[in-house]
Amino acid sequence: MFRSNRIVYILIFVLIVVIAQCKKNESDSLTEAKITGPDPRDCICCGGYFIEIKDSIYNFDQLPSTCNLDLMNAEFPITVYVDWEPERKCGDIQYIIIKQIEVKSH
Repeated sequence: MFRSNRIVYILIFVLIVVIAQCKKNESDSLTEAKITGPDPRDCICCGGYFIEIKDSIYNFDQLPSTCNLDLMNAEFPITVYVDWEPERKCGDIQYIIIKQIEVKSH
């Protein structure tokens, strides 16, 4: 009896370790953001679209080629999940590169 309980505990421990080592879904590493609309300003650093990520506003020029989101005909704001990185800074405007994007389903 003691030996069978011991085996069960070992199997449970191994199962927990295996589950803990599993890779997260890609969407787990994405950050929630909101595309608020195009940047209509007329300046050398302006253009693209505004995106709000964690209380900061950034600009971006394009979406990944795998994305079929039509920003030209979209209704803003659009809640999305993004994987992104800083690209360039022009004056006070921080541009980002969106590496991956998923539209939040309602």
